[in-house]
Amino acid sequence: MAGVAVVLLVAGVAYWMLAGKPDQPVFRFAKIERGPLVAAVSATGTLNPVVSVQVGSQVSGQIKEIFVDYNSVVKKGDVIARIDPESFVLRVNQAMSDLEAARATVLTQRANVAALQAEVSRTQVAMNEAERDLKRNQMLVEKGFVSQAALEKTQSALAIAAEQVKTAQAQRAVGDAQIRNGEALVKQRESQLAQAKVDLERTTIRAPVDGIVISRSVDAGQTVAASLQAPVLFLIARNLTDMQVEASIDESEIGRITIGQEATFTVDSFPGRTFRGKITQVRKAALVVQNVVTYVAIISAPNPDLTLLPGMTTNVRITVANRDQVLRVPNAALRFRPPGAPVPAKGDKDAQKTDSAAAPGGGGQGQAMRERLTKELGLSAEQQAKLEAIQKATAEKIAAISVDDPAQRKKEVGRLRAQSRTEIAAILNEEQLKRYEAMAAEQRGVVTTRGTVWVAEGSQAPKSIAVRLGISDGTLTELLGGELKEGDAVIIGTGAARPETKAAAPRFGF
Repeated sequence: MAGVAVVLLVAGVAYWMLAGKPDQPVFRFAKIERGPLVAAVSATGTLNPVVSVQVGSQVSGQIKEIFVDYNSVVKKGDVIARIDPESFVLRVNQAMSDLEAARATVLTQRANVAALQAEVSRTQVAMNEAERDLKRNQMLVEKGFVSQAALEKTQSALAIAAEQVKTAQAQRAVGDAQIRNGEALVKQRESQLAQAKVDLERTTIRAPVDGIVISRSVDAGQTVAASLQAPVLFLIARNLTDMQVEASIDESEIGRITIGQEATFTVDSFPGRTFRGKITQVRKAALVVQNVVTYVAIISAPNPDLTLLPGMTTNVRITVANRDQVLRVPNAALRFRPPGAPVPAKGDKDAQKTDSAAAPGGGGQGQAMRERLTKELGLSAEQQAKLEAIQKATAEKIAAISVDDPAQRKKEVGRLRAQSRTEIAAILNEEQLKRYEAMAAEQRGVVTTRGTVWVAEGSQAPKSIAVRLGISDGTLTELLGGELKEGDAVIIGTGAARPETKAAAPRFGF
């Protein structure tokens, strides 16, 4: 009987331990670590030559010869195609004939003008003779040797001679005008001849730049028409050793992109290779496709070994912020919430936003900012005092904002922060200002947010800890403030409970 009682006692204890006690969740943990952190924007893009020239034809005609093909290397001035020049040769000959005819006409008109000049001289001599006769008759009339009628006759002869001179001079003027008209016609014919020669020269298509032919749109025998616009015959890439990526950046991310940022990209043809470049341009023209707004960022893509080819699709990663040796918390810890944990009320979120908005002017974040500026800019004691006063005044102004509309409040906070940055820039020297502007560019688009993580305290329920967060790389997030320190363990998830591991120590890991 005693043995049976012992067996029953052991069975009861085992039942109580295995069935009577509810299962407790087994948490998975990760440590708060210190290390580098890089925030990046991902996008897709297309590889293109930095300079690509479309070679067209300025004249219409039939392609007679083609001297290059795809991938042909050409030098500036090389003949790459020729349009049948026969009709253009005939136009040149016609223009030359017209020019010779116009020149002959001018020679004829000059000869006519010479004849008219002789007529002017003859009438001038006749008028002079009439003037002498008139003077002679006037003297004879005074002496009574000739009659008054003879005097009047010589006067009439002089008047007729004068009119003949005027007529001859007018005809000479007409002849001069005809010469000028003929000379203008000669110039017109010369221009027509020059145009015909230019068109004839344009039948020879030459490479405008050094490069490589990446596209050919015509074949020998094909007719091209340049009546409305120049048809594109070839596309020549100027230098394939220097290419660029045209990346499409979503409108929500474009504010974080600035010129000079580092970027990496991969192409499907070389999955194990990473290429590097920098942002050289951010185009302001928006592209709207199916109500999705994107902007184009240009990324340099050195290609010394000609591995990259035009048109390749790229997967781009642009570094927008970089931190060295900062506290990092796993994103899984920020997403974790124990079963039954209350969701933060709307008022709590608003309070967090208010604290976050006020932080730049004072509190822990303001102190951290002063320490960073002092260290990186080398601020003097006087500059530190002025910086602290600017931050304190900004914090007071932000705290005094009484606007209920969140959008209006955000606008007011942004205005005060911009004013604060201007006042800080005013206390810096030239070298410090350059560094400060670089730091501001680095911080552009980086938003400080709030979050919650959970830690385990022995056998008690998990405890929530509010934290302030910075940049994130998608896996880890920068820890800016809170009660946590390096080495602390945070909960990142739960696992199924096992009887043999109920008494085991908590397991750490990702």
